[in-house]
Amino acid sequence: MLNIKFIHPKFFPTWILILLMRIGVFIPFSTQVIIGRTIGKAMYPLMSKLRSTAYSNISHCFPEKKQSQVNALVKSHFEAIGISLFETANAYYASDKKIIKLLTTKNEHFFKDALKQEGGIILLCAHFMPLMLGSRALLINHTIANIYRPQNNKLFDQAMVKGYKKHGAVMIKSTDTRSIVKAINNSLPIWYAPDQDLGEKNSVFAPLFGIPTATASATARLAKNNNTRVIPYSFIRTKKGYEMSFDEPLQNFPSNNPVGDATTTNMILEKQIKKTPEQYLWIHRRFKTRPEGAKNFYKSN
Repeated sequence: MLNIKFIHPKFFPTWILILLMRIGVFIPFSTQVIIGRTIGKAMYPLMSKLRSTAYSNISHCFPEKKQSQVNALVKSHFEAIGISLFETANAYYASDKKIIKLLTTKNEHFFKDALKQEGGIILLCAHFMPLMLGSRALLINHTIANIYRPQNNKLFDQAMVKGYKKHGAVMIKSTDTRSIVKAINNSLPIWYAPDQDLGEKNSVFAPLFGIPTATASATARLAKNNNTRVIPYSFIRTKKGYEMSFDEPLQNFPSNNPVGDATTTNMILEKQIKKTPEQYLWIHRRFKTRPEGAKNFYKSN
């Protein structure tokens, strides 16, 4: 039922966006990519702050790259952002049939084997631009819990939650630790992307691309519950569609060393990022929290 509070002029742009998303899912994949890239190219000169953040992140993570190469990667990243508008639309509104046609799956046996055993499962993933679609693709054959951060736009947040629930997802807010632990204890796989700067209080410093990085310590803490296995999971765009892949569950994880555990997860995410760096979320200030005395990576504006 429509919430009457959303019948307000401030939500009109969001309603238009939702309408465009519903229409956009009927556009063929190859055309979505072409239009998305065009949108990304148009966004590039307009978003100076995000462009600066992406440039800083990439230049620090890939110090061997020349300035021209960093600039090229930033431009490719904005094209990926443009394409992600369609990927998000597909996540909410596309049919299973359309997604299956675009999907190649690798090493799913690691996940299926874990499902046959008692215990929790954490699907460890990174914030790639097709992230939302990757979560939806999992729901075609599996029931999972999505750990998500509520959107600031309440109408768009409702559209997101409704879109996933319609396809069988259990939606849990990232701040609802009790529900996350309950899902793990009930052997419900959780889809978890911990690669964002949550501040020093909720993190330990561990290397990412050789940079001491505030890394969420929650992954290891959650994995201590109910014989939980942590399975690296990635979802990236290819020339013909999307590749969904799983890796072997982490061994001897978690340990009694929080920094060592954070280093392990960062190494996995770093390996994934290097495969398709343009598709990673470089516009996030991943290195905002710095060790005491370390230089700020970002401009103050």
